[in-house]
Amino acid sequence: MSDYIRRLPVYLLLDCSGSMAGEPIEAVKQGIKTLVSELKGDPQALETAFLSIITFDSSARQLTPLTELMVFKEPALQAGGATALGGALTVLADCVKNEVRTSTAEQKGDWKPLVFIMTDGAPTDNLDDGIEAIKKVSVGNIIACGAGANANANVLKKITNNVLMMNNLTAGDMAQFFAWVSSSVKASSKSIDAKPGEAVQLPPPPQGFVIVP
Repeated sequence: MSDYIRRLPVYLLLDCSGSMAGEPIEAVKQGIKTLVSELKGDPQALETAFLSIITFDSSARQLTPLTELMVFKEPALQAGGATALGGALTVLADCVKNEVRTSTAEQKGDWKPLVFIMTDGAPTDNLDDGIEAIKKVSVGNIIACGAGANANANVLKKITNNVLMMNNLTAGDMAQFFAWVSSSVKASSKSIDAKPGEAVQLPPPPQGFVIVP
């Protein structure tokens, strides 16, 4: 019997621009730790979810390739520079192309990736290029979370219809965001097992977060 597993790829795109310095970036680091710990405690998520971290400041890069949870190590994050969100989407498209297994005659490919974007400001590069790159690959849900007063919901709406806004960049808000990401991944891993092929219903967002209509 094959040990082949259909993976649920989860990509986190995290803003590490200068405005994230101090408490916000520390809260993001803690949030990743908590997220991984939570998912490891869920048998279904542990078996299916694979996690990747993409960060963006003045440029964008994949810090952690798609990795199974048991061997995942939190990357070192630093805040500084501008907000290359368009570049992050282009990096994401390349990663999906190179990492996510597609179906063949012999076996089914991975599930469509779940993508979570967290940013506290407006893009400083060409967002349209990134959006075009994303359209050329197959992803499942993309959820964008704008954090703080400088995040622009209208800009995020260009990327996805699933946009959340949180008012502040406090450690408490960040903790709630990452707890919600954890719940969403758990719900998705259960849903694909119970109802393969159906759209994944994500849990309601944390209290105080606003869904942008």
